[in-house]
Amino acid sequence: MVIGTVADASILIPMIATDLISHTISSHIFLGVVKYGPDLKIVGDLAERFEISPDQKTITFYLKKGVKWEDGKEVTAEDIFFGYKLITSQQVPSPYVSDFLEVKEFKIITPYIFKVTYHKPFALAVSSWSNLVVLPKHILEGKSLDYLKNTFGRKPVGNGPFVLERWKTQQEIVLKYNLLYYQGRPYLNYLIYRIIPDPSTLFMELKSGGVDRISLTPLQYFKLKKELSQEFEVYKYPSFSFTYIGYNLNHPLFKDKRVRKALCYAIDKQEIVKGALLGEGIPAYGPYKPDTWFYNKKIEQTCKYDPQKALELLKEAGFDLNKKGWLERNGKPFEFTLLVNQGNLSRLLAAQIIQRQLYKVGIKVNIRVLEWTTLIHQFIDTRRFEAVILGWATGPDPDLYDIFHSSKIKPPGLNFVSYSNPTLDKLLEKGRHTLDQEKRKKIYFKIQEILVEDQPYTFLYIPINLEAIHKRFQGIKPAPIGISYNIEKWWVPKVKQKYLFP
Repeated sequence: MVIGTVADASILIPMIATDLISHTISSHIFLGVVKYGPDLKIVGDLAERFEISPDQKTITFYLKKGVKWEDGKEVTAEDIFFGYKLITSQQVPSPYVSDFLEVKEFKIITPYIFKVTYHKPFALAVSSWSNLVVLPKHILEGKSLDYLKNTFGRKPVGNGPFVLERWKTQQEIVLKYNLLYYQGRPYLNYLIYRIIPDPSTLFMELKSGGVDRISLTPLQYFKLKKELSQEFEVYKYPSFSFTYIGYNLNHPLFKDKRVRKALCYAIDKQEIVKGALLGEGIPAYGPYKPDTWFYNKKIEQTCKYDPQKALELLKEAGFDLNKKGWLERNGKPFEFTLLVNQGNLSRLLAAQIIQRQLYKVGIKVNIRVLEWTTLIHQFIDTRRFEAVILGWATGPDPDLYDIFHSSKIKPPGLNFVSYSNPTLDKLLEKGRHTLDQEKRKKIYFKIQEILVEDQPYTFLYIPINLEAIHKRFQGIKPAPIGISYNIEKWWVPKVKQKYLFP
């Protein structure tokens, strides 16, 4: 299967990677101890089963025997312990370390049984043992961080259904079936990711047969339905993600909460969903999908489109309209640059709509489009930006600690907007250590209310995933988690096979 993508991966080590494409490709190469199943329930991956102690502090994992790394070495509890020690050391700059700092003791019982004990009950105790900490000890023990990032990160040795065959930066990433995969080799010989930053070119490649699968823009979705519905199947489902404007809260324009709230009032999310997504999305008022148990519907009543309210707040913050109709404070115009990644047409259209909407209240927005890895590494990671449109992938658990807790402001933390609220910090901490769902629900309801009040982000929309896949591919079974969870079982009837490989 040839898959078209607008962005290249950055590094194929899950504990270091922060972008979606890197995690997507890594998920084909590395297994976790556990994973989310198709129905969003946690199931074993490397683990055959696991047991939780009555006091909810200790988990015992029983690993499957006979699972091998691609070089033939067996996967054991030593590999997981090695990864755990690595992520909790000062050596690796991982944004996910907080989950593992909750562990009081890691004990290997046998090569196939290990036990972790927490300081106190931890809501993410089981789900955190994904592929973040499973690494081959026999290869990486004693190696430097430079080797980990620049050698292993470019040519990882995994234990999943596929192995990396080659990676040509900004061109292609080729994964080949793993003959030693413990469930038997995948039916597909190769997954080839072609990096095509321009979405129009990507769509042309789909139509001409150059790629078999892409994520569609809403406009492409409607074109495909009209022109190529006989050739392609389109899978449509709400994503566990949200798109937002993130503000650099260290910038003089955005330090004042009244300014950020004013921007929210000045932006019409309904128009963005209609104009940028052609209706294929949901306005976002916070970070969660409306159909989750932890969604607070009350936040929808706050920060609705109201340009007059926006101007009132901006006046309170010291801004006045000059004779030319621009807002200024102390002689300086309200002007900022909004960064957008290349290849995401919906975000670019959203930026243009926002530019027009803010112009109406006297704010000048300059849009700058950057290649994905440049945007992340040269601007976001270094905190050299004013405002940016980005998205976060979320999941079945409401935890937002890594994104909004103040301890995550310093790189490589994911709180790159530098948001700090002591009350929110305490709630985020409490939410992680509360196991009762009703009590957790109240905590995350309050968290959403604080985020709406502080507006470190302007939440824009929850996109609908629109995936086009050629109809010759069989075995695709849509589920609440999406469609790619069983990709190693996808297949093509012999009479419809297109590619010839040795």
